[in-house]
Amino acid sequence: MTGRVNYRPTRAVVDTSAIRTNVRKLRKKLPAETGVIAVVKADGYGHGAAESARAAFREGAIMAAVATPDEALDLRDSGIQQPILVLGPVPIPFLKEAIRQDITVTIPGVQWAQAAAAELQGNEETLKTHVKIDTGMGRIGVRSEEEIIELLKILEGTSAIEVEGIFTHFATADEQDTKSTKVQFRKFNRLAACFPERPKLIHAANSAAALRFPDFALDAVRFGIGMYGIAPSEVVARELPFPLERALRLETEIAFVKQMVAEEPISYGGTYVSRPGEWIATLPIGYADGLKRGLRNQHVLVRGQRVPIVGTICMDQCMIRLPEQLPAGEPVVLLGKQGNEEITMEEWATRIGTIPYEITVTIARRVQRQYFGD
Repeated sequence: MTGRVNYRPTRAVVDTSAIRTNVRKLRKKLPAETGVIAVVKADGYGHGAAESARAAFREGAIMAAVATPDEALDLRDSGIQQPILVLGPVPIPFLKEAIRQDITVTIPGVQWAQAAAAELQGNEETLKTHVKIDTGMGRIGVRSEEEIIELLKILEGTSAIEVEGIFTHFATADEQDTKSTKVQFRKFNRLAACFPERPKLIHAANSAAALRFPDFALDAVRFGIGMYGIAPSEVVARELPFPLERALRLETEIAFVKQMVAEEPISYGGTYVSRPGEWIATLPIGYADGLKRGLRNQHVLVRGQRVPIVGTICMDQCMIRLPEQLPAGEPVVLLGKQGNEEITMEEWATRIGTIPYEITVTIARRVQRQYFGD
């Protein structure tokens, strides 16, 4: 953000000390030799990528992980100098820039490796890579011993590509039935053993596995949604080895208040009709900010009390029904704690039939982020 004053009161307040606490608690639960890779893709799950990465590095994280090359470059532009891994496939033209910026990329398959070797032929500097092994997720990665052998032949023919790590991703580590995850882990160990030299970083566990399966820790774990204080699922929430601290609060202020004198429709479509005497307040937040239209009737917190959103949520504004007359400028919390009450991302997710991940990453960039805790 620039130094310009942001006059809109709608903001996401991020406590970076909560991120640090979650990383610190996880590290205490892990073997001493296991590192934490801080996953800050999707702008740090909506919390701010650079700010989240800095908080994690202060607690000893060994690497930041992102999804795309542009996210990696954004971290470098923000002054992050520590190791960065791009988890998704990157286009071949990015490879020389990755070398210049010291960004580690993922080898997603044999054909990509062939193209990369051709692109870097004669290159004196080395591209750092992690090989993705697909053990059951079905997205990217080599899937068999035959593919690994073919990949190794390609890598033997070039000095421009260094395999620094091997990793996989669990598809069901957050579910009650752990059978599939254990099958994936066994397959990963079998395929990883095909490499004649052991890379320095072998990692498999995402947040769910890191919190539930300490035996899967290996050289590093990838701490994503849990780093921000959100359990990957209800199953994981019941099995947490330590309490997670929420890092984000979404808040705004009452912008306008009126008392209804008769039965009157509120918002698009007239889906809510007020009763005479009701106090209706307008909030400067709408679906363009991430307050999805399906959250109509969802509660917000005003003076520690739950009050409902009424009528259709607009692009930039929504209306709530107050228990009494309150002034413009009154603080309102949409996600987080106020007094003894709390509204969670899980509550939103349940109402609109999604997962907390989607809630946090769809809080729009026009919602100013404010940071405290460091």
